[in-house]
Amino acid sequence: MKILFISHRVPFPPNKGEKIRTFHQIKFLVEKGHSITVVAPYEDEDEIKHFQELERRYKVKVFGSKLKYKSLRLLTGLLTGRALSVANFYSKPLQQEIDQHIQSDDYDAIVCTASSMAEYVFRSKTIDRKGKKPRLIMDFMDLDSDKWRQYAERSSFPMSWIYRREAELIFQFEKEIAESFDACLFVTEAETELFRQYGATTNNVYAIENGMDPDEFRPSKEEKQKDTPVLLFTGVMDYSPNVDAVVWFVENVWKAILNKWPDAEFYIAGMNPNEKVKSLEKEPGVQVTGFVDDILPYFDRSTIFVAPFRIARGVQNKVLQAFACGIPVIATPMGAEGIRYQEGENILLADTADDFMAALEKLLTDSGLYQKVADNALETIQRVYSWRGILEPFEELLATGKIVDRDTKADMPEVAG
Repeated sequence: MKILFISHRVPFPPNKGEKIRTFHQIKFLVEKGHSITVVAPYEDEDEIKHFQELERRYKVKVFGSKLKYKSLRLLTGLLTGRALSVANFYSKPLQQEIDQHIQSDDYDAIVCTASSMAEYVFRSKTIDRKGKKPRLIMDFMDLDSDKWRQYAERSSFPMSWIYRREAELIFQFEKEIAESFDACLFVTEAETELFRQYGATTNNVYAIENGMDPDEFRPSKEEKQKDTPVLLFTGVMDYSPNVDAVVWFVENVWKAILNKWPDAEFYIAGMNPNEKVKSLEKEPGVQVTGFVDDILPYFDRSTIFVAPFRIARGVQNKVLQAFACGIPVIATPMGAEGIRYQEGENILLADTADDFMAALEKLLTDSGLYQKVADNALETIQRVYSWRGILEPFEELLATGKIVDRDTKADMPEVAG
């Protein structure tokens, strides 16, 4: 098949959630012999090297166009009643680039990664003119409108109004996409069910989970359990849910941890830390790394991974990475959402500061529990989260526009929570 990916970011390097998912989709399809073209916007000239590297390493065609005048794009969205996140990613030069590719090539399928990219399909002047119309596939990943709704609930005016407006407009756009595209994807069945509960038609909506590459993330050879906790959180650190998670954790849990373990350490590892995150380094034992070339050494030196999310949608890849590294995870229910887990077996759940302290004490005082959780987490990755196995239905979807019902849970561990 010839497949066009319209991606909201070039999916290389695969160093954050949505880029990881799209990268592995492309890699899988290339390995299966399909012809792939990727078109994506960029904002920084430095990103061009990532386009070139993806093209060189994986033999795909990669094209892009620079997004300019962000303030004007957002103002246009506000004045025309469009969702700001849709307006933010739209540019006429990129539209022309996409239309040229659709005109000159007979694509079997077009995959949009994130709802904002559907605007290029809806505004295309060439798709409907094709004798053989490509199948239109949307990978929502998560229900973006619900994330904006969560922002609104946790914000005061005027930001609450802006977020609520965005949630409403994005949801209407998501519904329009589901009605217009041949098929849509979410990362979990829970996202699909939530979409349905909000009133969307979901006859053509499917769930394909995220996977994990065992060659990228693997257990350290060093002994993990220590008397003093070395905690880790990873992610893009100007992304609001990540910022909220670490700020809440340091403000509400960290002092109690230091009272119990004065030499405890907490690494916040990831690019673009904003001022709120940087200010956390004032606390003893907290280290904010900023961008790191290789995240694996931080997993190697850490003993426990924390995922204290209070705003989240979809699956947290960082939790799967910790599983693959054989590190026990303590997460809020939101941080564990969409992951196949058994509480107390391959993860510990905590919703309050007291819960986090209790979970830490259990892991640090019970070596048997520590090892059981670590081993079971790793086994979950090896048994459930192989990218190749997970993406077989994706190829079927591109070829036929649907996924035949399969028994996906026959060999899966029980899901709790």
